[in-house]
Amino acid sequence: MRIANIEIDSNLFLSPLAGYTNLPMRMILRELGGLGWATTDLVNARSLIERNPTALKLVESCAGDRPLSIQLFGSVPDEMRDAAVMCEDMGAQAVDINMGCPVRKVTKIGGGSAMMTELGKTAGLVGRMVAAIGIPVTAKMRLGWDAENITAPDLARALEDAGVAAVFVHGRTRAQGFSGAVNLPGIRSVVEGVRSIPVIGNGDVTTPEAARQMLGETGCAGISIGRGAFYDPWIFRRTEHFLRTGELIPEPGFTERLRVLRLHFDRYCEFYGEARGARLFRKVAPWYAKRFGPAKPFKQRILSIESKADFEAVVSEYLAWRAAFCDPQGELLPKYRPAPLSPAFGGEEAGADVFGRVGIPVPRGPVEIW
Repeated sequence: MRIANIEIDSNLFLSPLAGYTNLPMRMILRELGGLGWATTDLVNARSLIERNPTALKLVESCAGDRPLSIQLFGSVPDEMRDAAVMCEDMGAQAVDINMGCPVRKVTKIGGGSAMMTELGKTAGLVGRMVAAIGIPVTAKMRLGWDAENITAPDLARALEDAGVAAVFVHGRTRAQGFSGAVNLPGIRSVVEGVRSIPVIGNGDVTTPEAARQMLGETGCAGISIGRGAFYDPWIFRRTEHFLRTGELIPEPGFTERLRVLRLHFDRYCEFYGEARGARLFRKVAPWYAKRFGPAKPFKQRILSIESKADFEAVVSEYLAWRAAFCDPQGELLPKYRPAPLSPAFGGEEAGADVFGRVGIPVPRGPVEIW
C-alpha cells in the first residue's frame, strides 16, 4: 500500500504505546518480519522544540528503523508546526498527530481525544502542519469522545480536506478507554466517510485471524497493532503470511521466545545503559512470560533486576525450575501448555482478550491508561 508518495511493503503498522514503542522494541519487531510501518511513542511538541532530553530519546532512531513516523501531541498550532519541521529535519518519513490518546495529562491541554471535539480548530492546526513540511502528515483518532459524540467520520473528512495523507482509527471512544468491544462498524463508517486517503484500523488485533476479520468487516486499508505485539512479537510476520497465503504459522516455541527476550534485553541495555535498561526492562519481560507456561517465579524475580548479571541469574533459575513441567525433550507437558491465542473480538463474548478477560490489560508504565 501507499501513504502519499511512500510505498510500504506491508499494510501492517505498529501503534505507539507510551513508554514501550522505543527504538529497541521497534527494531526487534522489524527484524522478526512483517512490519510495514512504525510510529514512535507520543512526544510533546513543546518538549521536542525545547530539545528536552527525554523527548529526544523518544524519537531516537537508526538507519534500519524505516519507514518511521514521529507522533506528536499538543494543541498550540505554532508549536505543532515547528515540531513537525523538526521531525522532518531529523529524517522522519512522516509526522503523526495524536488525536486518540484518552489520558488526562494529554486531553487536559487540548491534545489527544480532546482534538476530536473541535473539528474546525483541529483542521486548521493540521493544515498549518501540512503546509510547513514536505513529508506526509497522518492522524490517529478514536471514534469520538463518547457514544453520543461519534465524530471520527466528520473529522476524517475534515482532515482529508486539510491535506492529511492517512488516518488511523481505534475502534473505541475516549470514554471507553480500553474496555468493552471494538466497534468494527464504527471503523467502517470512517472508511466510507473519506474520499481517497487510506484508513488504518486499530484495536484488539491479537491474532492474524482478528486482523483478517477487521480488514474484511471494515474495508480498511491496513491494520495497526499495539498491545497485541506484547502478547506475540511475531504477530506481524504471522499476520502478513496469513493474509498473503491463508496459512497460519504456529506460534514460536519457548527456545525462540527466550532468544528474542534476551535480544530485547540486550537492546535495552545498549540504548539506555545497563543499569537503567535493566530497570526499565522489568515491565517488558513479564509480557514474554505470559506465553512461557508456568512462570510465576520468573515474573516475581525479574521485577528486581539491576544488571545483566541479575537478568541471566533469573533466567538460569527459571530454566531449572521450569524443567519439572517439561518432558525429557524439554517441551511443556500438555496440561501446562498455554491455550492458543484467540481473536479478541467477534467471539461469544465481544471484547474478551486472549485470556478470556473483557478488555485487554494495558501495560503498566508512565501512562497507565494509554
